Amino acid sequence: MKADLIILIPEITLLVTTCFVLIIDAFSKDVSRKTTYWAAQLSLLITLIMLFYYNPNEAYTAFNDVFIADTMSTTLKVFICAISFVVFFYSYEYLKENESLKGEYFILGLFAVLGMMIMSSAYHLLSVYLGIELLSLSLYAMVAMQRKSKFSTEAAIKYFVLGALASGILLYGVSMIYGLTGSLQLTNIAEMIDSSNINKPYLVYGMIFIIVGVAFKLGAAPFHMWVPDVYQGAPTSVTLFISSAPKIAAFAVTARILVDGLFPLIEDWQSILSLLAILSMGVGNIIAISQKNIKRMLAYSTIAHVGYLFLGLIAGTPFGFSGSMFYVISYSLMTMGAFGMIILLGINDLEAEKIDDFKGLIVRNSWFAFIMLCLMFSMAGVPPFLGFWAKWFVIKELIASGFIILGVAAVFFSIIGAYYYLRIVKLMYFDKPDTMRAIKASQQMRAVLTINGLLILVVGLKPGPLMDICLSAF
Repeated sequence: MKADLIILIPEITLLVTTCFVLIIDAFSKDVSRKTTYWAAQLSLLITLIMLFYYNPNEAYTAFNDVFIADTMSTTLKVFICAISFVVFFYSYEYLKENESLKGEYFILGLFAVLGMMIMSSAYHLLSVYLGIELLSLSLYAMVAMQRKSKFSTEAAIKYFVLGALASGILLYGVSMIYGLTGSLQLTNIAEMIDSSNINKPYLVYGMIFIIVGVAFKLGAAPFHMWVPDVYQGAPTSVTLFISSAPKIAAFAVTARILVDGLFPLIEDWQSILSLLAILSMGVGNIIAISQKNIKRMLAYSTIAHVGYLFLGLIAGTPFGFSGSMFYVISYSLMTMGAFGMIILLGINDLEAEKIDDFKGLIVRNSWFAFIMLCLMFSMAGVPPFLGFWAKWFVIKELIASGFIILGVAAVFFSIIGAYYYLRIVKLMYFDKPDTMRAIKASQQMRAVLTINGLLILVVGLKPGPLMDICLSAF
């Protein structure tokens, strides 16, 4: 029991510090919520320290193999906490500027991070469900925080209803797998599928329900209908949070279930993921072209990126899985910077939600026009930016595994997707601005956003260290 608790120290630390943040916020008379904000950031820093201090050299399981601490889980948790730290910073600047600061945002955010950490270490289908629901319930409440906004309320209702449906589908698949194998522990499920004479079609049915439930959470087509409305309707600070770290946790769950639990059914889930990947890349990239709202455009971009994320998993090799992990980390860094730019250009209630708001940014502020260029080029997959290597690694492993047609389709949709990213670059550099309003942002905001943008370029110039980290996880 003591050894089990030691493995869980980072999660226990975050839970305890989050409860302290909740108490601090409840008794705080600070209208600016600085105390709550710094307490939340301190919670993430302490959790990061615990993750480094209790970094396992090999895989350990706790509580009868319900929870696992290994290189993959620790790496993903470190990125989740680090990205959430920057997201909280951007969000505080946004909420302060819009005079809508509420301590609940940071408290719900910390509980969401806890859910993500549980998802990263889930080694049992019940702990998978526990982590997903802790994350989802926190996000539902965050989307609905602007009670006076009808768009925010509508987005929250859609998100909640479809999220509940996805949870039900996931649970139905879990119940089928449990009924057939007699276990919810992932490695036990894999052993039972390998060693027994279970009727394969029933196993595939259960697996399909589980994949559909996870695909809903990821926002993969054709289960993407909630993504554009939630991205557009939610406050930008919440959209920023939803679009970044939770994708890493969703990847962790997908990898755990498919690689550790359902690997004997690899041929079946490769076929399903191939269909989801093509639909996601097609729907996301094609529909994004017609969008005039940049948050909605980035929502369809997310759907497309989920399709690329699946490519490494479809490859079915450790290098492929590492490529998907590299992709989801790269995507989180890119989308975090993109939404940071939207926050930077907004002022009071005038958010820079329209693509036309980026017109002539080179005239207004040449440096941040360059930062946005780095982010857009990276998302489009232009070398030598980070996004190019993310796509290169997954497509290379996909083709090496024999999925040549799917690899060609991925390249084709990448070319289509480049259009709407480069359109923003064209607007920034070649169109006249609609306004010459000065960009009002703190020096801290400018510095962090600069680091975020340049990191995309620097890591792109030397992607080896990040790829080595991802390879060590598998």
